[in-house]
Amino acid sequence: MFFQHSSDIWRDFPELVPGALYAEGITADAVPDARIAAHAERATARLAGASEGELPEIQAWRRTFTRMGLKPTQYRCASEALLRRFRKEGSLPRLHPLIDLCNAVSIGYAIPIAVFDVSRITSYVEVRHAAGDETYLTFGGETEHPPAGEVIFADAEGRAHARRWTNRQSGHSAVRDTTANVLIVAEALHDTAARDVESLLATLTDELNGLWPITPKSAILTPAAPRFEFPGQ
Repeated sequence: MFFQHSSDIWRDFPELVPGALYAEGITADAVPDARIAAHAERATARLAGASEGELPEIQAWRRTFTRMGLKPTQYRCASEALLRRFRKEGSLPRLHPLIDLCNAVSIGYAIPIAVFDVSRITSYVEVRHAAGDETYLTFGGETEHPPAGEVIFADAEGRAHARRWTNRQSGHSAVRDTTANVLIVAEALHDTAARDVESLLATLTDELNGLWPITPKSAILTPAAPRFEFPGQ
């Protein structure tokens, strides 16, 4: 299996820095509370000096959404939505130890992180423009069809595993208690994205190693090396 961005995405967004990580052996019994608290403290410190919309990581995604024809205050990248909720409520909902950890890392870095159950993906995941015939399953169980041209995460069967790029993931490949093997993707477009995504991947690797007896595989992708390969199911 593999993960990649289409050539059109690289052409249109040359500032993009994606990081991908694959991990096997995830379980639902880990306790990441202390790790989550540390990343929440970092987010709190950053929000003390600026709103989430003023952070360079979020501003870069807002510009990207505008370029895609989306109103950035209506459709927010995942990290902005999490930061906004965290600022208002002081915490994030607990869903699954891996998701809770990734959400915490996401608000700490202000970079969107997507997590996919690999067993629910067919052959590959590609970030590309929709053809218009793909299917997207909401968390509520409804089926949608992203319009042609929308940036989606698509697999070989035409499933859209995320809509509007980093706006919303699909319920189809969401992590659940039975999830064991995952693909994690972090994407940034701000000026220090290369340094920050590298740091994020290293941090996430350390956190995963501390919670599960696993050895994740990861890579920073570039136009010259755009594909991240990982074991299939």
